[in-house]
Amino acid sequence: MNVAIVGASGAVGTEFLRVLDQQNFPVDGLRLFGSARSAGKTRLFRGKEYVIEELTYDSDFSGVDIAFTSAGASVSKEYAATITRHGTVMIDNSSAFRMDPEVPLVVPEVNGEDALTRPKNIIGNPNCTTIQMVVALNAIEKLSHIRSVHVATYQAASGAGAAGMEELERQCGEISRGEKATVGKFPHQLPVQNPCRPVKLHCIGKDIRLFRLLRFSCLLQLQLLR
Repeated sequence: MNVAIVGASGAVGTEFLRVLDQQNFPVDGLRLFGSARSAGKTRLFRGKEYVIEELTYDSDFSGVDIAFTSAGASVSKEYAATITRHGTVMIDNSSAFRMDPEVPLVVPEVNGEDALTRPKNIIGNPNCTTIQMVVALNAIEKLSHIRSVHVATYQAASGAGAAGMEELERQCGEISRGEKATVGKFPHQLPVQNPCRPVKLHCIGKDIRLFRLLRFSCLLQLQLLR
């Protein structure tokens, strides 16, 4: 299986690599793509270093079976045609195609068979909180019909990628030292308690659990395509 990762230098791209290795997924060939800023950097996978290529309209995905994309909705929309034009299946982790009727929105444990019908050769997935919720709701629905669901979600800092997690960690350190928190990636300061460390540990722990569930769900999608 020849695999590509778009957004390889980000937090999710790094997690893709870790889980592919952890699950012993059969990767015969691997290509990594990123922005011009990330191009030339390297990532280690199964003892071999891979160089990140710049994603452009001329990027050649021929021979790539599956491309995991997690570089933001705008990038996914802009380069979808480039990624899929030679038959590559694009599994997109952004919000770009979630409302597109021609792109199956798949949680493998719930509607995995939908991944087999993909007019645009793109498979979307919901966000992390939705994935967890519908897996549980699907089991309940089989026992008793659900009439309505009222949902309140609390998004983790990792939703903004590596920069979001770095800002959370930096602000925690600043507040714990009695300094004013530096706000950059988000419109407001994230930690609201003092001391900050318990908040930091809780949030990062949640991020890790959400990452693992989402990556595992994406890998389950691959089993349907093999």
